[in-house]
Amino acid sequence: MLLPSILYFIRPSSVGFVENGLVHLCVCTRVTRNLNMEKLRNGYLFPEIAMRELEHMKKYPTAKVISLGIGDTTEPIPDVVTSSMANHARRLSTVEGYRGYGAEQGNKALRKAIAETLYGDLPIKDTEIFVSDGSQCDISRLQLLLGSNVTIAVQDPTFPAYIDSSVIIGQTGDFQDETGKYQNIEYMPCRPQNNFFPDLTTTATTDVIFICSPNNPTGHAASRKQLEQLVEFARANGSIIIFDSAYAAYVTDDSPRSIFEIPGAREVAIEISSFSKFAGFTGVRLGWTVVPDELLFSNGFPVIKDFNRIVCTCFNGASSVAQAGGLACLSSDGLMAVQSVVDYYKENAKILGDTFTSLGLDVYGGINAPYAWVHFPGMKSWDVFTELLEKTHIITVPGCGFGPGGEEHIRVSAFGHRECILEASRRLKSLLS
Repeated sequence: MLLPSILYFIRPSSVGFVENGLVHLCVCTRVTRNLNMEKLRNGYLFPEIAMRELEHMKKYPTAKVISLGIGDTTEPIPDVVTSSMANHARRLSTVEGYRGYGAEQGNKALRKAIAETLYGDLPIKDTEIFVSDGSQCDISRLQLLLGSNVTIAVQDPTFPAYIDSSVIIGQTGDFQDETGKYQNIEYMPCRPQNNFFPDLTTTATTDVIFICSPNNPTGHAASRKQLEQLVEFARANGSIIIFDSAYAAYVTDDSPRSIFEIPGAREVAIEISSFSKFAGFTGVRLGWTVVPDELLFSNGFPVIKDFNRIVCTCFNGASSVAQAGGLACLSSDGLMAVQSVVDYYKENAKILGDTFTSLGLDVYGGINAPYAWVHFPGMKSWDVFTELLEKTHIITVPGCGFGPGGEEHIRVSAFGHRECILEASRRLKSLLS
């Protein structure tokens, strides 16, 4: 034991740690850690939940755990889509069908199909669409585009990737334990009292505004009037809106599915979206970003040109197999098939929402989104998470993981097999009634 202890002190390029009573030495490089990474608070929310789920399963190895937490789709991808991917993969084994690298911006046919099928009469050009491996990856690419010197605003509560990517790129100050917020981020409260949309009359001006609608985690879909106010606010202040429409397929009322339904948005907005929750592509990985030609930096330079450079530098294009599946999703048969799966999840959301409502709890969302946002007055959200896991073996997501505005809430996902959703409903009623 003495020798390792001496080495620990006399070698400045080494660090030591104790495990099972033994001192272990590690040789360090001369490279300093990215200081922005040190600002990140604990682990990313969803791996933390997965770790707690594993610990629970070790404690209760025979329990049937039901996950209503991480928003991962559960139902099979329709055959019309998977058949197209399989056929494309088989063609890759032939001389005639083999293709290597594709365009970094995406398959032209898929870009055209997205523009025509999902944006319809809106003036979205296929050349303004960048196909990707998912919207979360695009968030980080957009942060590379924007750089460390911009200021940002986020909804509170909000999807954690907006904040964490801002911290990593260097846009923020330190995390403040007393407030649960990072310095240099404008947190825009979104509560039932303001219909889950920021009060723009009290919101400070920032360079970038992250908005998700339908919202993750609250499930609220912004109204046309709300988005008109947002676009007007951005135009008046010279801000760029990054609009996340990953859950647009779940909109059932007349709420806009795209920010570009709002006049004037092309001059102030970027839209990111995904096939993940729309077509069950959480594992297949496919998404897109729309950057309008009219969107300009303060010096008049087109944003789309810099984003194209980012994409060409950091990305070799989405998988050709995934893109074949995306094309199949946007065919007439494919649209009907994937919409039937979306409807299945929406019915799950109704079952869960009705369950919590019947127990006297305030429930939001679950109509235009696959998430229910449930209020437990006076309780810490991690305490609610722990109690539900311990007593019902159900995984949820603690609301505080989405920001300080999520405290006293949990997010409940409607992604699950129907029998699991019904069983979860029974367990919840048994515990909480």
